[in-house]
Amino acid sequence: MKRIEAIIRKTKFEDVKEALLQSDINWFEYHNVHGIGQSREERIYRGVQYSTDVIERVALTIVCRDQFVDPTVKVILEVARTGEIGDGRIFVSDIIDTWSIRTGEHGDIVLRDKK
Repeated sequence: MKRIEAIIRKTKFEDVKEALLQSDINWFEYHNVHGIGQSREERIYRGVQYSTDVIERVALTIVCRDQFVDPTVKVILEVARTGEIGDGRIFVSDIIDTWSIRTGEHGDIVLRDKK
C-alpha cells in the first residue's frame, strides 16, 4: 500500500477532484494548507501592497494499493499542471498496515475496490 500526498493549486482542486472520481479513486481526504514558495515578491493591488511568499494550496491524501499508484499520479499530473511555477508537488510513501475501525479487518482488504 502507498500514500500519495499531492499539494496543488486551489484553483485546480475541483478539476483534480472530478478527474480522480472518474478514475475510480473513490476516497481521498483534502485540507486547505499554507506554504512558503520560491517567489518572494511584493505585489500591489488597488494601492495595497501584498506579500506573495505565503501561498494557499490544497493538500490531497490518497491511500491505495500499489497497482493504483501510477494511474493516480498520472491523473493528478495531467489535471493539476499549468506549466507555471507553483503547480505543486506529489509525494509517495509506503503504508505498513491499515485497520478498519468498524470491522477490525486489517491489511489492504480494508481498501475496497470500487469495481
